[in-house]
Amino acid sequence: MIKHETYIKRCLQIARNVTGTAHPNPSVGAVIVLNHKIIGEGFTSNYGENHAEVNAVHSVKNKQLLQEATIYVTLEPCAHFGKTPPCADLLVKHQFKNVVIGCVDSNNLVAGKGIERLKKGGIHVLVGVLEAECRTHHKRFFTVQEQKRPYIILKWAETSDGFVAPLPRSEQKPVWISNNYSQQVVHKYRSQEHAILVGTNTVIADNPTLNVRSWTGNNPIRIVLDRNLRIPKSTNVYDGSVKTIFITSKRMNNSGVQSIENKENNKSILFEEIDFTKSIAQPICEILQKHKIQSVIIEGGTQTLQTFIDANLWDEARVFKGADFFKKGIKAPILLTKNKTTTKIKKDLLNIYMND
Repeated sequence: MIKHETYIKRCLQIARNVTGTAHPNPSVGAVIVLNHKIIGEGFTSNYGENHAEVNAVHSVKNKQLLQEATIYVTLEPCAHFGKTPPCADLLVKHQFKNVVIGCVDSNNLVAGKGIERLKKGGIHVLVGVLEAECRTHHKRFFTVQEQKRPYIILKWAETSDGFVAPLPRSEQKPVWISNNYSQQVVHKYRSQEHAILVGTNTVIADNPTLNVRSWTGNNPIRIVLDRNLRIPKSTNVYDGSVKTIFITSKRMNNSGVQSIENKENNKSILFEEIDFTKSIAQPICEILQKHKIQSVIIEGGTQTLQTFIDANLWDEARVFKGADFFKKGIKAPILLTKNKTTTKIKKDLLNIYMND
């Protein structure tokens, strides 16, 4: 008996290796099997490059073997021309005997069309193997397709007595609440997400770089809330090292904004305008959607985090609880949910909440 689940699990395993590098495309895994042996594998390359199915096919030297083989994929093969040709056409061209799919693509450009094309090409198609696991893996992609917003992760560190920062602050630098191991986990998280968002007060107080230093991976796009453009140009978020989008209330033809762009001569620094007198969570999501941002990890202060919590625009919250006590300071956000898992990282606790 063929254990389809075994090979879909392998697809998921290799697909996780590229979480954070394929966006805005989904990070798909593909495995080619013949006579119960894996003869080819592939995962999604960087945006604009090969999809998982193409890389898997290229990994098999003798293409004649494909006619008797089965290809397993976490997500329905695409059926449209984008940056690359349709993967469904490639599988039909090589006359695969079977295609086993974890979950259907909800993108309107695909949404069953890939499956239909495979069947018309004479390929036997099986859909829905480990469907829940595959949808969970592709949660970022599905959130964009189905909710028209990025997948939103809230992250903060708090002391044992529930503070995120001490008061008063003596220096413009981060105050570490979690241990070195937890900080490394945070950088791993950053490498997996498309963007990172912070507020004005966080930048002014900490002067963060918001990059990946303690892990291997891409630096996320920086999203900075700066209503009145108060953040000094000398701070790290203006260094032009990575694409940075400032969200402000200032109009785009404002002379100050123009002088920043001309002086820096750096297209990686962009400005977007919203109305800060109203609820800002949804307008921020619309801007992120405009820039095709698939996921965002929000590391802002309590005010920024609470804004998204109160608007119920979040999917996960990752809360690091350190061993120290501040006794006074800025209180942590209030999150009302019991859907939580807890992991120990030395003396720290990592609580992961899911939005019901």
